[in-house]
Amino acid sequence: MSEPHKEIIESQIDVAELAIGMHVIRLDRPWEDTDFLLQGFVIRDQTEIDALRAQCDFVVIEGRVTGSPRPEQERIKAPQRSGFMDLFRRKTRATLNPNSNPNSNPNSNPTQSQPESSLPRKRVSYINKVDVGQEMETAVLRFEDAQQTAKAIMSGLRVGRALDLNNARNVVNQCVESVLRNESALLLLTKIKHQDEYTAEHCINVSILAAAFGKHLGLLEGEIRTLALCGLLHDVGKTRIPDNVLNKPGALTPQEFDVMRHHTTHGRDILMATARSLSAAVDVAFSHHERMDGSGYPRGLRAEQIPYFAKIIGLVDTYDAITSNRVYDKGRASMQALDIIHKHRGAQFDEELANAFIQMIGIYPPGSIVEMVNGEVGIVIQSHPKHKLKPRVLMVREADKSPMSPFRVLDLKTGPVDNAGTVYRIAREVPDGTHGIVLQEFVEQGLIVSAPAEPDSDDPDTESAP
Repeated sequence: MSEPHKEIIESQIDVAELAIGMHVIRLDRPWEDTDFLLQGFVIRDQTEIDALRAQCDFVVIEGRVTGSPRPEQERIKAPQRSGFMDLFRRKTRATLNPNSNPNSNPNSNPTQSQPESSLPRKRVSYINKVDVGQEMETAVLRFEDAQQTAKAIMSGLRVGRALDLNNARNVVNQCVESVLRNESALLLLTKIKHQDEYTAEHCINVSILAAAFGKHLGLLEGEIRTLALCGLLHDVGKTRIPDNVLNKPGALTPQEFDVMRHHTTHGRDILMATARSLSAAVDVAFSHHERMDGSGYPRGLRAEQIPYFAKIIGLVDTYDAITSNRVYDKGRASMQALDIIHKHRGAQFDEELANAFIQMIGIYPPGSIVEMVNGEVGIVIQSHPKHKLKPRVLMVREADKSPMSPFRVLDLKTGPVDNAGTVYRIAREVPDGTHGIVLQEFVEQGLIVSAPAEPDSDDPDTESAP
C-alpha cells in the first residue's frame, strides 16, 4: 500500500499563534538582532514563546501536511446534524483522549498544543461540596464583587488607567472557588441581566460560565482559574471602541462593524502591554471571534489554528450574548441560544465543545423561570448532570398565577405529583418578569433556598477523583 502524499510547507504566522513543538525557521528581522543563538529551532517551552512574542511580530514555521484530511476537517465539511434534544436523551459520548498527558503542568499555558480530540482528557471529576442554597449567600457576595471589579476595569481602561491585574485575579479566584463548591449558585446569578450595564456584566458572566464549563470538562483547578480570567478580560478591547458604535441601538453600518471588529486587536494590545503572564488571555482577547470554518475575525483562522481557550470563550461569549438584553436586541431564552449553537457546531463552533457545553447548560439552567404543564410556575435552582430535563425547581406561583404560600422545592427527577395526581413536567421557559417573578428580587430577599440534594449515584460528576 502506497504512502499518503506528504508535502513540506512553510507558514508565516503571528507570534500570538505560537505553540510548543513548532519549528521556527525564519523571523521578521535578522537573527543577529535578537537574543536567539540558533538560526532555526523547535520551540521547547513557554519561555521561548514569550521571547519570540517580545521581539517579533510574526515568524515563519515549517509544517507538514498529509494528503488525507483530518477527521476534524471532515466534520467541518459535513457536520452530523443529530437532533438538539437527543443530546439530553442519550448518555454523553466518552471524551477521554488516550494520547493526552494526565500529568500536564496546571501552571502551563493550556492554549499551546492540543490533542486530536477537541476535548481534553477529563483529569478531575468534581463533586459539589455544598447545596446550592448553602452556597447562594456567598455566591451573591462574590458576584457583586466581581461585577464591581469588571465595571472598574472597563471604566478605568476607558480613561487610560492601567489594568489592576491583582484585583482581577483575586475576584476571579473567589468566583472559581464558589463554582467548585457548587456552580449552580453563580450560574443562577448570570441569568440576572441589566441592559444598561451589558459590557461589564457580560464579562463577568462569561468568566463564570467558562469556569463552570472548565469544571464540567474536568480541567485542573489552575486551568479553570486561567480560563475564568480569560473570560473576564476577553472584551477589554471594547474600551477603545467609540460609545456611539458600542452602544448604538440599531444595526451597525459596514463601516461601524469594521470599527467594532477592531476590539479584538485592541484587547490584544492592552493585555500585551499589561503583563507577559497573560499570554493565554492575550490569545483569547485576540481570537475569541475566530470560527472553525475560517469565517471569523480578525485573522480568519481555521479550526486547528484557534487557541483552545479561545474556542471555549468564543462559545460561552455567544451564549451569554444571545441570552442578554442589549441596546439593539432583546435577550432570548437559553434553549434558543443552545439551539443556535447546536445548528452551527462544526462550522462556527468546535463540535465536541459545543455538544459538551449544551450538556452542561441543559435545557433549563439555574435561574430559568419555568411554567409547568399544570400552570404552576417556578424558578430552576439546580440542574442534575444526568437529568437535565428534570431540574430542582423552587415553586412560587399557583396555577392561577397567584403567589404560592409557602414556596416549596420540587425535585422533578423524583417524579413528584400535583394534587390531581399528575406528574410535574415543565411545559416551557418564560422570560424574567413574567407573572411578576423577577429573579433579582428573589435573590435579594434570600428566597432562593433548597433542601439538601441527594447526589446522582451513577453520575461521574458527583464522584471525587481518586
